[in-house]
Amino acid sequence: MNWDQIEGQWKQLRGNAKQQWGKLTDDDLDQIDGNKDILAGKLQEQYGIEKEEAQRQIDDWIKGRQ
Repeated sequence: MNWDQIEGQWKQLRGNAKQQWGKLTDDDLDQIDGNKDILAGKLQEQYGIEKEEAQRQIDDWIKGRQ
């Protein structure tokens, strides 16, 4: 699955994203709305991680959707 597919299916995948990253709130998920850069920023903010780590986690999550 690529990010375009995730973006298009964001409403269906929100719950899975919240399971993966439990610190994300419903408001965070609304703001993300399928945008990978916003997701990375929220992960950095909520988990205190570097941008590269946020991107790695997102990439790993995408791979798990395949």
